[in-house]
Amino acid sequence: MRLQARLKREWVFLKGLMRTLKRVKSIAPDSANLICDDLEAAVDRWSGSPAITFEGKTITYAELDAIANRYAHWAKGQSITRGQTVALFMPNRLEYLAIWYGLSKVGVATALINNQLTGPALAHCLNISQALHCIVDPETSPCFEQVKDGLGRHVQQWVLGKAHGDQRDLVNALKSCSQLRPDRETARGGLTAKDTALYIFTSGTTGLPKAARITHMRTQLYMRGFAGSTDARHTDRIYVTLPLYHATGGLCAMGAGLLNGGSIVLRKKFSATHFWSDIRTENCTMFVYIGELCRYLANQPASDEDRNHKIRQIFGNGLRPDVWDDMMDRFKVGGVLEFYGATEGNVSFFNFDGRRGAIGRIPGYLRKKFNTRIVQFDVETEMPIRGADGCCIEVAPGEVGECIGQIANDARSNFTGYADKAATEKKVLHDVFAKGDAWFRTGDLMRTDGDDYIYFVDRIGDTFRWKGENVATSEVSERLAGVPGVLEVNVYGVKIGDLDGKAGMASLVVGPEFDITTLAEHVDRELPAYARPIFVRLQREIETTGTFKYRKIDLVTDGFDPAMTKDPLYFRDPAKGYVKITKAVCAKVVAGGYKL
Repeated sequence: MRLQARLKREWVFLKGLMRTLKRVKSIAPDSANLICDDLEAAVDRWSGSPAITFEGKTITYAELDAIANRYAHWAKGQSITRGQTVALFMPNRLEYLAIWYGLSKVGVATALINNQLTGPALAHCLNISQALHCIVDPETSPCFEQVKDGLGRHVQQWVLGKAHGDQRDLVNALKSCSQLRPDRETARGGLTAKDTALYIFTSGTTGLPKAARITHMRTQLYMRGFAGSTDARHTDRIYVTLPLYHATGGLCAMGAGLLNGGSIVLRKKFSATHFWSDIRTENCTMFVYIGELCRYLANQPASDEDRNHKIRQIFGNGLRPDVWDDMMDRFKVGGVLEFYGATEGNVSFFNFDGRRGAIGRIPGYLRKKFNTRIVQFDVETEMPIRGADGCCIEVAPGEVGECIGQIANDARSNFTGYADKAATEKKVLHDVFAKGDAWFRTGDLMRTDGDDYIYFVDRIGDTFRWKGENVATSEVSERLAGVPGVLEVNVYGVKIGDLDGKAGMASLVVGPEFDITTLAEHVDRELPAYARPIFVRLQREIETTGTFKYRKIDLVTDGFDPAMTKDPLYFRDPAKGYVKITKAVCAKVVAGGYKL
């Protein structure tokens, strides 16, 4: 039976891998076929089929193309030339994909800017995008207005709505633009897949965002790759509540649907309370997830309607093992396709056969076909460990190390980096296994098991060292999530005076049944001494990025000082258990008054 199960697993894995590779094999840096050509081919094949549904309105593939063509002609009319960039600063809307799709038809790149940004972070993204035009809507226009005078250059604001002052009315401007496709040779002849299609910004969990340069080739890898890996069909309706400025929602999900003739059901933003009723109303068959989205669903009260849906598969990344069980067992979603990939990087994995908790797998017999390795890593220096010969050392199964990807010129191994060259070089590791080789640093710690499955452990910088041991915040978070009443967990390390390393601190969102004494008993039972949180902070909500990644930078800055926050703070007194932190307790901790 074990052999039979293993053979079945291999068959499922290989079938998924071959399906994906088949869709991406013709992508090449010097190819004249661009992402807009892929989308035009889909339009020509499924012109009358529904493409995107948003807030009660549905457009067909042909209508999507017509909107895109108007934007292409608008760019030409404004003398925006190939190689230049237009910033797109809007929430999810029916036109969102059509805008960058249309601009790509005339060789113009689009900077997809997080619509939640304001102030210095927004100004920073607009400045590094080098855009001279920015498309906004009535919701984001006020945020643009606040920063426009502080930008490094004049950026013309185009509003999809009523214009004021020096703003330009984009709705009116588009009326005079043709719905017909611009002549391909004139508009984009000579461009190749290694030219820039988009700029997608890192989420900025620990600082200002960086602009990842996304070529047509990389955009194709995302969109075609997920068209193959998900095995989506023209009958599928894919529910998308993730922001379209991010690759998972804006490229992976869109590619899975639109390159297969399927339909996208788009929402402005995620709502845990309306999620399943929406899925049922729209007859959706798939949805895309990221980060904690599924945890928010699992935290909703159980209902008789939990399994009343037509979802046959969900796909995305960051699904923690405990929530994976909820998705499969409570909600019966059919299947989970978990994947791993950095927006700007050249490393990607798919967990085709659904091993719970794994982000992917590289069977030993295919190892040479993948550009990925996991190498030993020093948490304190935040650099890979090198042996006596100066080369990096691969980890053994069960050991934790940094995942890296060899950089080459083919589509799957290419690394284009960021708009900032210095930031790009920081992500490249040289002379790894041989003199002159170059590898992309993912910044992620991973481990493998004896069956070649790969597991995400932590982000570099999140893992910290305490009492001579490495503490992986994600693994501590998983244990704390099992405490009754704990709804959300964010774990990080904080400095205590002059002590070596960092002490563990957990920020929790809790329900009425939470008890701090139960927490202490749970961590004593579930975690080794060095990994038990010394400090606890109770928050009403945890601040996240637009893609549900927890922000830690402000929490680390606040530390365990009660003067920095009004949130309840607790300290693990060695004699009494968790006690409230007062100014006196804080001072005693910093002064070394407790044996830690």
